Amino acid sequence: MSATVIDRRDCSSDERAALVASLRASSASIAPKHFYDELGCALYAAICATPEYYLTRTEAGIFARNADAIAARIGRGSTFVDLGAGDGAKALWWLPRLAASGYVAVDAAAGALDATLSRIEAAFPDLDVRGVATDFGAGLDVARDLPPGGVTFFYPGSSIGNFAPAQALDFLRSLRAHGGAGRSVALLIGVDTHKDARRLQAAYDDALGVTAAFNRNVLNVVNAVVGTDFDPAAFRHVALYDARRRRIEMHLEALREQTVAIDGVPRRFAAGERIHTENSYKYAPEDFARMLQEADFAEVTLWSDAAGDFAVFFAA
Repeated sequence: MSATVIDRRDCSSDERAALVASLRASSASIAPKHFYDELGCALYAAICATPEYYLTRTEAGIFARNADAIAARIGRGSTFVDLGAGDGAKALWWLPRLAASGYVAVDAAAGALDATLSRIEAAFPDLDVRGVATDFGAGLDVARDLPPGGVTFFYPGSSIGNFAPAQALDFLRSLRAHGGAGRSVALLIGVDTHKDARRLQAAYDDALGVTAAFNRNVLNVVNAVVGTDFDPAAFRHVALYDARRRRIEMHLEALREQTVAIDGVPRRFAAGERIHTENSYKYAPEDFARMLQEADFAEVTLWSDAAGDFAVFFAA
């Protein structure tokens, strides 16, 4: 049996038009979903292994220490929906510990899903395995792609931080909306917490420059999608912490004045001008618990590490 990938992405012309508009704007930006071409996925995996990037290791430690309790809260027989599945490694750790009836990998990077599904199928040949390629930046709707029965959404790594708080709430509500007609909905989610600004900035600007390479590579993706001629070496990676908004920001800053043709229209970038590429919001655990409750998740359980650096929530 070979699982197929269902493509629910917006048509490429709409995505291209949105990217062109964001680049031509007076404050240029690139949506984070464009990070993840083949090289971008590999660089992100390398980021997770850097000494400064505590998020992945800390979350994994919370999972390991609390695996039995978390599995008991998830219960038996639900479909495990892996949001931003990537290579499926985190799901492969969880699936032997769960009595899941199915696995659905959801990712905007459609090219990576085939390999992920093959890996899951090889490890669990009797499991109902499916893939959905979709951009869930504006909410998620995969109800038609799910098998019958309950569903547990899995959203690790604090990827929820890429949404502004109001958007995060809307996204959580879109997950909750998959319930009804006899289907229960639960969520297992990782959330990064507030901490010293220097630690946060180091996590997004490692000494080896892996995050810098990841950030600059998005210009290669833009060149491929739009046909622009950005020179990634002409921009430097900038990561900063906005204490008022409680978020890390990533930017690409022009090292010199330059002009780039964006869909045939020249766009001048002054020296020092920035292209905003990502936000990563940080939450106090009690604030995120309230957000889950606002999204109509009535039962919320929290696990954390001893230092309080990261939080894992189960909500149902």
